[in-house]
Amino acid sequence: MSEAQAEFLNVSDPDEGLWQLWKAMELPEGYRAEIIEGAIEVSPTGRRSHGLIANRVRRALDKFLDGGEYACHQDVNVIYRRKAWIPDAFVAPEDTEPFGDEEDMGVRAGAVKLVIEVVSPGKANQDRDRIRKRREYARAGIPAYLLIDDYDGQGAVTLFTNPRPDKADWEDIHRVPYGTEVTIPEGPAKGFVIGEAITGPKRG
Repeated sequence: MSEAQAEFLNVSDPDEGLWQLWKAMELPEGYRAEIIEGAIEVSPTGRRSHGLIANRVRRALDKFLDGGEYACHQDVNVIYRRKAWIPDAFVAPEDTEPFGDEEDMGVRAGAVKLVIEVVSPGKANQDRDRIRKRREYARAGIPAYLLIDDYDGQGAVTLFTNPRPDKADWEDIHRVPYGTEVTIPEGPAKGFVIGEAITGPKRG
């Protein structure tokens, strides 16, 4: 947001201006808006194949976490310092009421233990999940980021752990092709396996 836009909104902080704009947005059905690295990004809801993988992850995580204090959530804003993200899925306490932000727009990032994105087609979508959201989730100190990417070679899963908020990056990055299992190493989802039951086999 430019200084002129912020002044128009009668706010001195550009982040606050973006936040106010984002809250006031009225989007057509089937679209969502996020605040990512100083910009409001509007995108359509995912395609069928995107939804298929995202729902497989959610259902599998729900079963894995059943009986504990944590659950897998979808279609909820994750809020961090006037940023707002809508991951394809994330793990947080089942009861999110104590962890809402002050305006009840979503769940505070500090309560999120694992965030999951399923990459959509198109360079802008891919850059958002592979680059911009990767940096944002690290800045927020979310312990783990799981990226399921149909468009990385013949399909790949990348697990980012040990965030470095000061560098907007991750200490540990583990990438495997579809068909190879990845296991969450820590947190409430420790031991959860991402394999062919979620991604399908490696293509090609």
